[in-house]
Amino acid sequence: MKINIADTKFKPIPLVISLAITLSIAYVASIFTRPQIQSWYITLHKPAFNPPNWLFAPVWVTIYILIGIAAYLVWKLRNGSATYKTTVIIYIIQLLLNLSWSIAFFGMHQIFAALIIIISLLVAIILNINWFGLFSKVAAWLLVPYLLWVSFASFLNLSIYILNK
Repeated sequence: MKINIADTKFKPIPLVISLAITLSIAYVASIFTRPQIQSWYITLHKPAFNPPNWLFAPVWVTIYILIGIAAYLVWKLRNGSATYKTTVIIYIIQLLLNLSWSIAFFGMHQIFAALIIIISLLVAIILNINWFGLFSKVAAWLLVPYLLWVSFASFLNLSIYILNK
């Protein structure tokens, strides 16, 4: 892909919009999550490797910021091609799966359904990394912590499911 020098200029409004989108998803997810931490989630049997509850919020906020920056980097290089349109669709799907997991796990207390969603999310993140990489290697690399954390979260979700059957 040929990069136009104008594409490398910093554009604050699109960056703010990209961050607002991902942080809005985080906020909506927190509506389902936060009230359940000290009520329902605390009653679940969890594996020994379960992180302390205070760790989840800063990790997720950092990840959502990285996702927003990655989306901004791809947006700057948008070209209206079928490749770009597919990239946007995959990006939206992974955001919706991300939100759906919080709704299923915390909002509905459906641990197995959340496990299916998070496995789908892992696939969507891998696809997202690959498609973002077609536009920006930096954008693709910014999603790697997301992939690693969701991989860990998937194992945690599976473990919680097994321990609470």
